[in-house]
Formats: sequence, structure tokens, C-alpha cells
Amino acid sequence: MQQILQEFIGSTNDFLWSKLLIVLLLSLGMYFTFRLRFLQVRMLKEMVRVLKEGAAARSKTDISPFQAFCISMAARVGTGNITGIAIAIALGGPGAIFWMWIIAIIGSASSFVESTLAQVYKVKDQNGFRGGPAYYMEKGLKKRWMGALFAILITLSFGIVFNSVQSNTISIAFENAFGTDRLTLGIILIIVFGAIIFGGIKRIAKLSEYIVVVLAVLYIGVAFFVILTNITQLPGVLSLIVKNAFGFEQAAGGALGAALMQGVRRGIFSNEAGMGSAPNAAATATTSHPVKQGLIQAFGVLTDTLIICTSTAFIILFSDAYHQPGLSGIALTQAALSSHIGPWASGFLAILILLFGFCALIGNYYYGETNIGFLNKNNNKMWLFIYRIGVLAMVVFGCVSKVQLVWDLADLFMGLMVVVNLIAIFLLSKVVFAALHDYMRQKKAGKDPVFYKNVLKDHDGIECWEHSEAIIDPKNKHIS
Repeated sequence: MQQILQEFIGSTNDFLWSKLLIVLLLSLGMYFTFRLRFLQVRMLKEMVRVLKEGAAARSKTDISPFQAFCISMAARVGTGNITGIAIAIALGGPGAIFWMWIIAIIGSASSFVESTLAQVYKVKDQNGFRGGPAYYMEKGLKKRWMGALFAILITLSFGIVFNSVQSNTISIAFENAFGTDRLTLGIILIIVFGAIIFGGIKRIAKLSEYIVVVLAVLYIGVAFFVILTNITQLPGVLSLIVKNAFGFEQAAGGALGAALMQGVRRGIFSNEAGMGSAPNAAATATTSHPVKQGLIQAFGVLTDTLIICTSTAFIILFSDAYHQPGLSGIALTQAALSSHIGPWASGFLAILILLFGFCALIGNYYYGETNIGFLNKNNNKMWLFIYRIGVLAMVVFGCVSKVQLVWDLADLFMGLMVVVNLIAIFLLSKVVFAALHDYMRQKKAGKDPVFYKNVLKDHDGIECWEHSEAIIDPKNKHIS
């Protein structure tokens, strides 16, 4: 039975990732890039400025733009950055990294669109703001059935399947480094994780804010050391990546296809551009203009792939580990890092994976929670309780299950999510273009941009952004 299930999932994934998604992601990403006039390049400085500006929440109950950014980065900067990159190289060759870069640059435009939409169509409840694709599908497209479909997919994929991917990688890393029993580790994980997820979104935001920044800097620092000590190899590795990306050095005709498919697949799993996951975090922020959070999330995609994923790629490609048969995933990254800084690197990376993965568990869980809220209009707390128990059960399952089935399930649900979300953001993209025009008009006038829903021709379904909801910020005297 398991063999039949795995074959069905595998064939479905082949169609999704070798045909449909590559066409959708690249074509829509390029469309958004041109319509936004290469926003991911020309507004890079503005992205950094807005992120810095949004570092402080305005009240104890608010989620700041920076905290919302960290919730999404907690999900992005997980095992996909370390394990996913290793899998991409093992299956698609070094050329997969090139296509990851391309997907990140193009995809950051898609991320801007979806996160801006999440802010425009967010709603407010007793816990603060909520939003995401399910909400803009219902309120923007007037298609609740589509929002419900997406809410089910993201709840199953992020809260359930993706969290088993994270725990799977954590358990394998500890087993390789310390010989830790995987079931025992799973039980410890759910005890600590359970205490956090029953503590609410504010606790999730605060924990993510501190851990993600520290871990990212630490990991980049290690990678920078590896690059410096192997600096003479850098031109050769860059050349290897580009040549392999186009199949110039391979005899097999499928080399280009393998590199492209793995680059797209693992790139999406890592940076989540266009998937519809990060908008759930983007919607929680209190900000003066939807475009600000869109810019912050676009910057997150670039940071994730071009810096953190590339760090992992260089660690692996500067070693001979990726030539060793049978090595893939976290085991490959551990072997590569050990060759650079010694045997202790395996244990160091296992601990880093634990912390990275734990942050991702938190971010993934929240994506499911906010969509449970969308489906559960009557606010029946039992559904949220059942979801939490299911999440904890899947964390244990991931710790003890086989790698391939877990990753195949993740690919399947992720692919279906992307298809539904890309259709929605394409249909609603005019809203984003109008919001960006409003933002740039105010910037040129020397103002701190403030958004009101009546600047849009069709603002039915937008619940926030009324004139009466504006708040005076005493620090800069602007309305926000």
C-alpha cells in the first residue's frame, strides 16, 4: 500500500514540478517583475529602510512589521536552507543553485504582490490582525470556496506535513552526530513546542524575532569563514554552477532538466515565494501602508536564497562530499562542513539544525492556525485544539519516518498550494499595482505613505484602512 501511495505521489509531483509549476512560476514572476519595473532591484534600498523603520511595535498588543518579517523568516530559514540545498545539489547537480538564484530574484516580485494583498485584505479580531491568501481570495475575488481550498491545503502542508519535514531533519542530524534515539528526541520536541504554541501569536512573534536573527548571523558567519579559507576555489565553483545550470558539462540529455527542476523545487521550499505562506505572517503587522510589508517580504526572499542558501551551497561545493555516493540531505551538509572545520562540525550543525528547525516549526504552525481561523467562522476552540494535537503528533511522526516519503508529501502539498495562490494573485494584481502607485506618489511628495482603501476603484471587501482607523504616531507626527 505504501509503495502504491509513493508511486502516485511521485508521478503527480513529476507533472507539477517538471511542467506546470515551472511555467507558472517563471511566467508570472516575469510578468510581475516587468509590471513592477524591476522593483526587487530598484527599491532594494527602500526595502532595507522600511525594515529598519518597522523594528518597533507601537503597543504591547501589536505585531511590528519586523516581527511579522521574523515569523515568515522562521518558516523560511529552516531546514530547507541546509537540507533542501543539499538535496538539490545531490539530485540536480551544482547547476540547481543557479536556478535557485533565478527563482529568488523573479520570485521576490511575486512575494511582494502576495504580501501586499495580504495587508490590503487583512481583518481584525480580538487577537490583532489576520490575513493571507484565503482572506484575499474570499474578500478580493469573492470566492470563499477558493479561500477554503487554500486554507485546507496550507493547514495540511505547513502545520502537518512541513513540520514533519523539519522534525525529520532534526532527528536525522542528531542521530548522525550524537547517536540520539529519534523517538526520544521527538517526545522532547513536542513537550517544548507544545508549551510555545499554546502561548499565542505574541509569544511566537517574540521568540522568532530573537532566534532567527541570531541563527542567521551565526550560520552566515560560519559560511563566510569557509569561503575565506577556500577563496581561491570561488571562481571555479561559480563557473561550475553556471556550466551545470545549462548542462554544458554533462553528457546526459536530462542534466539541464534535473538542475532546473531541483532548483525551482528546493528554491520554492526554501524561500516560499509565490507559495502563499509568508502572506499569513505579513498580514499580522501593524503598518501605515500595505506596500511597506510587501517590500519587507520581498527582501526576505532575496535574503533567504541569495545569502543563506548560497552559504550552504558554497560549504558543500567547496568540499568533495557531494561526489560521495549515497550522501544527501543533512548528512551531506554535515560531511561537507566537517571537511572544512573538523569532526566537531557535525554536532555543531545538528544543534544549529535543531534551532533553525524549531523556528520553522513555530512559523509553520502559525500559518495553519490563522487558516483554521478562516475556516472556523464560529470560533469553535475545539478545532484549534484538534489542530494543535495533530501538529504535535506529526512532529513525532517526522522524527521516526523515512526521509523520501516525508519530502514527497511536502512537495505535493506545496505544489498544489502554489497553483491556487498564483491564480489568485494574478487576478488581483491590479490592486497591488494601484497600491504601489499610491505609495510612490506619496514618497515623491516627501510624505511617509499612508494607505486608505478609497484610493482603489474597487474597495469592496476591504475591512481595514478606513480614515477613522488612522492613528497618529507621536514620534514622527505622521498618520499611521
